[in-house]
Amino acid sequence: MQPSDDGTTADATTGTNGSIDALALDEVVTFTSELIRIDTTNRGSGDCHERPAAEYVAQRLAEAGLQPVLLERTAGRTNVVARIEGTDPGADALLVHGHLDVVPAEPADWSVHPFSGEVRDGVVWGRGAIDMKNMDAMVLAVVRAWARAGVRPRRDIVIAFTADEEASAVDGSGFLTADHPHLFEGCTEGISESGAYTFHTRPGMEIYPIAAGERGTGWLRLTGLGTAGHGSKVNRDNAVSRLAAAVARIGEHEWPVRLTPTVRASIMELAALHDLDVPDLDAPDFDVDALLNKLGPAAALVEATVRGSANPTMFNAGYKINVIPGRATAHVDGRFLPGGEEEFRETMDALTGPHVDWEFHHREVALEAPTDSPTYAKLRAAVERFAPEGHVVPYCMSGGTDAKQFSRLGITGYGFSPLKLPVDFDYQALFHGVDERVPVEALHFGVRVLDHYLKTA
Repeated sequence: MQPSDDGTTADATTGTNGSIDALALDEVVTFTSELIRIDTTNRGSGDCHERPAAEYVAQRLAEAGLQPVLLERTAGRTNVVARIEGTDPGADALLVHGHLDVVPAEPADWSVHPFSGEVRDGVVWGRGAIDMKNMDAMVLAVVRAWARAGVRPRRDIVIAFTADEEASAVDGSGFLTADHPHLFEGCTEGISESGAYTFHTRPGMEIYPIAAGERGTGWLRLTGLGTAGHGSKVNRDNAVSRLAAAVARIGEHEWPVRLTPTVRASIMELAALHDLDVPDLDAPDFDVDALLNKLGPAAALVEATVRGSANPTMFNAGYKINVIPGRATAHVDGRFLPGGEEEFRETMDALTGPHVDWEFHHREVALEAPTDSPTYAKLRAAVERFAPEGHVVPYCMSGGTDAKQFSRLGITGYGFSPLKLPVDFDYQALFHGVDERVPVEALHFGVRVLDHYLKTA
């Protein structure tokens, strides 16, 4: 055995830290399974009930000697926050956050019941296994292992389990940052979902993308206006036609390439890993799509974030086949890159035209985190310690997380929920997908990496 960075011991062969014992490895599996069994489906209609899951994590934290606080904006929409005091009172605090709600799942479509939490053949099945009750369970397992081993981190660590992330976050991180900012005093950086997982590209290559940015959220409500009338009459002011034309223009629009610092760093590192010539990203004739084609499967890490996007998702009009309505509505899922919100607004004005109004149904900021920071370097080092064969690269998320709300408190967010996954495991497809699941060994890897990072952060 050799000493580790925090004074505990580590096995040089397995990389197991002294504070991560056999019980921690068992608990992360148990906690993932039991949290999945607590149905916290969030349909976006306000009927989600996270309180049972919040009470579950609060009890696990209290058993580890912490003093969790349960907070609600709306009855049953419960958040949990706790603080672990570090050994250096002058150090900035670190936020570790995960959400308790999950998206809906239709049992008939699944191989196992999505809320069974079944552990079968070394895999935990169910809604939330990836997004993101697995990370919630890792945090609980690490905290409890620290309590048993007497470990304290260098800096204060604030742990937050939130409600409502899968909708507007108004009852979750939005509520916490607006009404209880004192709970996050001193926090300058945070980590959460969607990063440090194994992404397999060509044979023998493992990439571990760490999120250092998020596209902004621009969910839109479009309203087409016209003149109501009989369906048999000529109508040049047809609201449905006007709206349909606007939706078609939006769906067909080719967004211009906009390379943010995070995406540029990702492209450069991926190109080097794939033995491609160093690209000149600022050359007038640089063709990002041609480069992405050369990256093969790795292109999936950046192709959704080299541009903004706007995808029509809902359309509603009329109430009878022979009645032309005076108005029609549609919804669009829009995303814009850091620094790109004004361009997004101007584009929507142009595409909708004079007879269709649009407004934000939900809007959140785009995020950018430095990839040359000490924090990113430590995140990279933690992964490389337990996956020395892997290659860590930065990437920008195409969607968003609670990091958007916490950024209002000046907290810089990174996506870091480590998992070591087998070659045939399509991590990205399981987000909000059917048969969501996570390997037990991936959870064990995640606990070890998370433990090491949090002790050295």
